[in-house]
This record gives sequence, structure tokens and C-alpha cells, in this order.
Amino acid sequence: MTSSKQLFLAPIVWLWLAPTPALCEEVRIAVIDPNRVVEESPQYDAAREALRAEVTDREASLIEQQEKIDELNDRLERDGPLMSEDEIARLQDDIRTRTRRLRYAKAEWQEDFARRQTELRATLVKQVEEVVKRVAEEQGVDIILSEGVIYSSDRVDISSEVIDRLKQEFADR
Repeated sequence: MTSSKQLFLAPIVWLWLAPTPALCEEVRIAVIDPNRVVEESPQYDAAREALRAEVTDREASLIEQQEKIDELNDRLERDGPLMSEDEIARLQDDIRTRTRRLRYAKAEWQEDFARRQTELRATLVKQVEEVVKRVAEEQGVDIILSEGVIYSSDRVDISSEVIDRLKQEFADR
């Protein structure tokens, strides 16, 4: 390389290698285990219980409907030979109608369950994100990593602090 090229490149290399203010400051990185945070939060338990209560009532209704259909089928099988053709036709129509309604009710229940589960999960995720942000700001954390981390030491894992804060906020409600 000639000396004129060296003189031209020297300032560029120096600028490139010179430390920048951002690199001189310490960047604080923390890690959270999102599954642990969610599963250990009281909000998760409350959401799961609320969903279970909603499901229990509708499940009982569906079970009751199925039991009634089973009773009608048993009656048709047991008393069919003694019934008139009109009675058999009416009973079969009733069974078909009830079976269709039950199928529709089950599909509706599954859709409602999935929608409600998604709503509760979204609410919980929002609460967790808000708490993570506050904990990070309080501890001066610049970056928080969650999924895809292969290893992190306990020193940078703030999952416990986030869980404690979620428990505190749940208790304060």
C-alpha cells in the first residue's frame, strides 16, 4: 500500500476502531423464563379457575343433553317393537333433532372455549409484559431476552422478581 493510501485510510480506520459512547457504557441484559413466569403467577391460576368454572356449567348441560338422547335411544330399542310406526317416526325425529342441536352446541362450546382461552391468555400476557417492563426500568436493564436462550446464569434471570411483582399486584387487587 502506498503512503498516500495509508494517509487516506488511517482516519477512517481510526474512526471505525474508536470507542463510541454507547459501547463505553455498560449494557445490562436480563433473561426471563416466560413459561415459568406465567405458570407461577397467581393471575394464571385465577384465569384457569375462571375458565374451569365457565366450562363446568356448559359441560354439564351438554352431558345432560347427551344423556337424554341416550335415554330416547334406549327407549326406542326397548319399546320399538311395541310402538306404532308413527310413534317410532316421531321418536326417531326427536332423537335426530336433539342430536343435531347437541352437535351444534358442542361446536359452539368449543369455539367459545377457544375464544375465551385466547382472551384470558392475551390479558395475562399484557399484565406480564407490563410488569417485566417496570422491573427492567427499576433495575436499569437495557435488554430482556426470553425465548431462544440456551443458557443464562441466575445473576441475569429476573423471572423471580417478575413473579413476585405479579403476586404482589394480584394480592393488591
